[in-house]
This record gives sequence, structure tokens and C-alpha cells, in this order.
Amino acid sequence: MSHSVSRLRAQRLARAVKPFVARGSRAERCPGCRVIPSHCMCAWRPRVSAKSAMCLVMHDVEPLKPSNTGWLIADVIDETHAFPWSRTEVDPELLALIADPQWQPYIVFPGEFVAPERVVSEVRLEEGKRPLFILLDATWSEARKMFRKSPYLEHLPVLSLEPEQLSRYKLRRSKRDDHFCTAEVAALCLELAQDTIASEVLDAYLDVFSTHYLAAKYQLVIDSDDEIHNRLKPFLPPAP
Repeated sequence: MSHSVSRLRAQRLARAVKPFVARGSRAERCPGCRVIPSHCMCAWRPRVSAKSAMCLVMHDVEPLKPSNTGWLIADVIDETHAFPWSRTEVDPELLALIADPQWQPYIVFPGEFVAPERVVSEVRLEEGKRPLFILLDATWSEARKMFRKSPYLEHLPVLSLEPEQLSRYKLRRSKRDDHFCTAEVAALCLELAQDTIASEVLDAYLDVFSTHYLAAKYQLVIDSDDEIHNRLKPFLPPAP
């Protein structure tokens, strides 16, 4: 199923000078979930509604990485927009989205790096508006550069997350335990916006993805009746 991140991936592949090969793997991957076919998780894509929207501003190669979790957000949240980031150009559709009066945009970033007057810790909506969470999908060092060099975001409030739990994401390593993967950040935003079910489903879907991805890496058998998969089963669409 096509969504904003898969379309951005296709656009990036179309202009690639040479094929992108995921680090440490040349294995065939399912085009629908980016996991090797023996551990495909397309059948585990959930269905859920949300009032919130997501806007992913993605660093150059992020759409190409099989471990990228922005893809999971677009799988779960129908109203997910994805744009490539550039220091010198900005997509007019991104500017139009931010300016659309139906949305109340927040850029999600750690408050310690931002002027205090811009920082908020709660989602408070004006009447008739829905939350639009803008996530910088990149490594931590790249995200800091993107934040500094995106003047079209400077007028927006910065939502600073201070979750108590540490990241459970196992596919990439960060030098700081308080760095979260993009899907974890999105789930926390949904929780703050009182999109509770969508938050829980995205969190469960991330767990299933991590399980399948790592099991594929180490050629382990998937137990589809374990606790991780059972959390997601109530939100799966009916079998055809």
C-alpha cells in the first residue's frame, strides 16, 4: 500500500546515482515492509483512526533505510505527510501544510536547545484545530543541523517531550539513552494529544517491527502468538 513515506522513497531511488544497499545486508526485502520476505510483517499492519496528523521532514537517505520507523508512522496514521529536507530549498507543499488553518503545528524537539519562550510541554488546541506534529526524521546530529537551518520553522512552538521511560528501540544505537526513534516520538505526541488508542497501536506496531527485523537478522523463528503480536491483533483489519 502506497503512502507518503513509500512515495518519498520511490522518488529518492529514482534520482539515486547508485543503488542504495542497507549496511551489513544485501538481502532481498519485501517492498511493503522492508523486512526480508521470510519475516514479512505486511499482514500485521494495523488500522486505527486519529485526529492528529504527522509531518515527517526527512534527511536525505532516511526513506531508504530499512530500519527507518517513519515508515511505520505512515502505516498507522493516515494523515501522515513526508517531505525531503534541504538546506537551500523547501517544498511549497510543506509550507502550505504548515500554514493551513485546520492544523495547529508543533515542531517536536528537545527544549534544552531552544529559546525558552518557544518551548511548550503540553498540546493545547485552539477551537476547530487539529494537532500537526512536525518530526525531523534523521540521526541526532543531522536533526540538530536541520533544526538550525530551517528558518521556515522558527515561528512554530517547540513541543519538548520529557518521557520517563527509556527508549526500547533496538535497531539503532544512540550515545544518549534519552534519544528516541521517530516512531516512539510520534507515539508520545499522540498520547499528549489524547489520541490514546493510536498511540498504543503505533507503540505495539513498533514492537512487532523490531521483533521481525531482528529475527530476520539473526534467522530466528517468529512466534505470532507471543505477547508482542497479541497486543496488535485487535487492531488488524479483517482477513479478506
